Amino acid sequence: MNYIFGPVHSRRLGRSLGIDLFPSKICNLDCVYCEVGRTIVPVYRRGVYSPTREILAEIDRYCADAHKLDQVDVLTVTAKGEPTLHSDLGDILRYVKGRTDKPVAVLTNGTTLMESEVRQALMAADIVVPSLDAARWKSFLRVDRPAEGLELSEIIQGLILFSQTYAGKLWLEILLVRGMNDDPEDIEALIAAIRRMRVDRIQLNTVVRPPAERSAQALSEERLVAIAGLLRKETALPVDLPFASTVEQAQPVDTAGTADPKSLAGIIDEVKQMVQRRPSTAADIDRIFHLGGPEKVEQLLAPLVLSGIVRQQDHGGERYYHLAT
Repeated sequence: MNYIFGPVHSRRLGRSLGIDLFPSKICNLDCVYCEVGRTIVPVYRRGVYSPTREILAEIDRYCADAHKLDQVDVLTVTAKGEPTLHSDLGDILRYVKGRTDKPVAVLTNGTTLMESEVRQALMAADIVVPSLDAARWKSFLRVDRPAEGLELSEIIQGLILFSQTYAGKLWLEILLVRGMNDDPEDIEALIAAIRRMRVDRIQLNTVVRPPAERSAQALSEERLVAIAGLLRKETALPVDLPFASTVEQAQPVDTAGTADPKSLAGIIDEVKQMVQRRPSTAADIDRIFHLGGPEKVEQLLAPLVLSGIVRQQDHGGERYYHLAT
């Protein structure tokens, strides 16, 4: 499939079936930490950047298989870039809601919420996870590198407006990069902005997977824990951490027994789709496909690495696999 991937094990959402609206990166930010890579040509306006009919057809095919759907906790609309830039987002969300009673989540960078059409489209989702990495202009420029015309004050105002009208679960994600948006003044500005919003919880993250820029470095665990404590104290909100999330975890999909020769080619294709969308370790891949442990995954991927189809990258003491571009 071109638009549907997974289900993958999500720290935040459990067994998440991804619906990727764009086959290539379409975004209005060029974040230094982005695991998808650089934004070569920023996109300024919403449009139909991929055929809605094909996306809906894939949703139909997946939802028609009740056994497959039973293995999913949530359907997550995302993109290689920013999903709200797809002008048919509302139609897609409503279509998914009509095909299943599973909750539907949307991951967004939050930059388009000043547009009433976007806010209205997102009303169909059960969970919305917008980002706000900085509430100071200089820090926003350093970390998120916005397309021309984006104004941070308008982005924050859009988040506030949406939070005041949206009835579903709203989880605000903040990703901190060492030396770029983690000064005490940055945290104070974020707290001031969050106090104006109706948010259910905060997802506090740092650079974990290989980033678009080598200069993007993770905060230490101690520093992140300290900032999480300050956020909890000042906003009275639960704060989830990448290594100690309070979100209840679902078990990964049980695919034991699928690695026989007849299905091996299909599994390899699914693994390629997974590492195309996000760099993953052998343990990440084994957690989804149950291939017999990380060593078995490494053996499976070795021919793809040798042929140049899949590349390896060491980051933060881990070895990640990603599809060569």
